[in-house]
Amino acid sequence: MSVTVDLSSKTALVMGVANARSLGWAIAEQLLAAGCRVGFSYQGERLKPELDKLLAGREGVWSQQADATSEEDLTALFARVQQEFGGLDYLVHSIGFAPRTAMDGRFIDTTPEDWNTALNVSAYTLVSTARHAEPLLRGGGSIVSLTYHASQQVVPKYNVMGVAKAALEAATRYLASEMGAAGVRVNTISAGPMRTIAARSIPGFGSMYEKAAASAPLGRNATPEEVGKLALFLLSDLGSGVTGQTVYVDAGASIMSMKVE
Repeated sequence: MSVTVDLSSKTALVMGVANARSLGWAIAEQLLAAGCRVGFSYQGERLKPELDKLLAGREGVWSQQADATSEEDLTALFARVQQEFGGLDYLVHSIGFAPRTAMDGRFIDTTPEDWNTALNVSAYTLVSTARHAEPLLRGGGSIVSLTYHASQQVVPKYNVMGVAKAALEAATRYLASEMGAAGVRVNTISAGPMRTIAARSIPGFGSMYEKAAASAPLGRNATPEEVGKLALFLLSDLGSGVTGQTVYVDAGASIMSMKVE
């Protein structure tokens, strides 16, 4: 039996779409296919042309530049949400960054500046965007962010981003605890290796991608579409009893310590 999700009465803000390979876009596609009205934020005007291409010809969408680390930009962004939608049902946080210097070298050599940048952009912005969204989120609203298994186990060259993702997952639990009284759910998706812009910044990603597929019980890597489908479940009423969780979509790779033939 198939389940049809109708989100024609719902609104969403998706933050952090860079191009068609972004996991934020994979989530947005599922929301749009279900009839949801979606606003987008992007970091820097250099990303606007690519997003404009993705949104061309679509109804019920809009976009605005916003640096998630800027309180001024966030204030303006959520004022736009209020203007366009009058409220908000779903918030998608697809934001993460660490300087290349923090990933090329040894973790022990991480500088305070690189540490603060990675933790601020990749973890604290979930807290700050949730704070701005809180007055607009309707009962039954939902927040979803994106994490990675390097929060739990060492992934070579992921370095400070692993720490940032661990902080993101902890923040998810604390936000879920505080926002649950208003009927707002907060979860994060731990996606397996995906060929995104962010992934290309990880030294040795190609080898890691192949090894993850070889070790996964399903014998492959998960796809961006599968990430989008899981997000649709968590955001919509289908996931109404789920909050504060880190939910994996990685073809099972994270359960394996080694491949048994």
